[in-house]
Amino acid sequence: MRFETKAIHVGRGIDPLTGAVTSPLHLSTTYERAADGSYTNDFMYSRGDNPNRRALEECLTSLENGYDCVTYASGMAAISSLIEALPEDLPRRIVMPDDMYFGIRALISETDIGRRFNIVVVDMTDLAEVEKEIHSAPTGLVWMETPSNPLVKIVDIEAITKIAQKRGAYTVVDNTWPTPALQRPLTFGVDFSLHSVTKYIGGHSDLMVGAIVAKSDSPYLKNLRAWQHEKGAVPSPFDCWLALRGVQSLSPRMNVHCANALELSKFLEAHPKVEAVHYPGLPSHAGHKVAVKQMSSFGGMLSFQVKGGEEEAMGVAAKVKIFTRATSLGGTHSLIEHRASVEKDRTMAPLNLLRVSVGIENIEDLKEDLTQALE
Repeated sequence: MRFETKAIHVGRGIDPLTGAVTSPLHLSTTYERAADGSYTNDFMYSRGDNPNRRALEECLTSLENGYDCVTYASGMAAISSLIEALPEDLPRRIVMPDDMYFGIRALISETDIGRRFNIVVVDMTDLAEVEKEIHSAPTGLVWMETPSNPLVKIVDIEAITKIAQKRGAYTVVDNTWPTPALQRPLTFGVDFSLHSVTKYIGGHSDLMVGAIVAKSDSPYLKNLRAWQHEKGAVPSPFDCWLALRGVQSLSPRMNVHCANALELSKFLEAHPKVEAVHYPGLPSHAGHKVAVKQMSSFGGMLSFQVKGGEEEAMGVAAKVKIFTRATSLGGTHSLIEHRASVEKDRTMAPLNLLRVSVGIENIEDLKEDLTQALE
């Protein structure tokens, strides 16, 4: 099956009891044993497994062309599990991008993860620096985020994966922004593809789930499954049901997100009150050629810098009427946010930068809204 068909059919089936086309929601926390002590389809207790969770994991595995998937209660639960589940026989050293997602910065600084693991940062757009950092000391995990948040940098997945493999390090790509509809890291040799399913895969800003899709079986994958079960960081059946519903429309939604974002980025690039636009679909973007190589399209996220400073940028965000001033991304509606004021002293974002999650509204309405806001 091709991608669009997988998104609709994998993990689903006609309900044998009722003939229902839509999968039922299974809320039960426990399951009856047979007389011989066995369980039907190995369902025993909902922390261990649930039919809706199993269906979502099967679907995401298929979409990423992976071996298995482990889902969690949130994207951050998936991120923290991926760090903590690093096998004990590997170095506690993790190489991460210098513009890593803000939530990881908070995780490192505000929990014991920052003390138990040696987190090293590097500009991952500079392959020479990446190779130097990975070769400078034994490394257990190399973490990539492409496109990055909120600077929209592009990382060469295949090149960095080859560098990491030479040193025996595992690799992960945060694939939340492009989704498997646009980018499949496992096909470039990456070990894990990470998702905040909350965003584009769910697609409607109404659920919270994280996911890690593995390329192959490994002790690391077994640890991730143990972390899910033993630490109880499991997603709810309803959130899994919503995510499986949302993923059915992932491909057509991403087509509109991408088309709108590209046109909006061109509009902003030509606007006299815009200093810079960060979108990999623009030929002027530093990572455009790499993005063309590893992405089928360029995503629905962009950021731009307003001429002036923080006050001017905040003023634009204050004047929008169709865009919503809100955190998060990946829903049907367009969002705009001044990242520096959210991330405060940990921010990498310029003070005049606005991050935009471009929705699937009519593009002319979005352009008109930003036109009046910039004026």
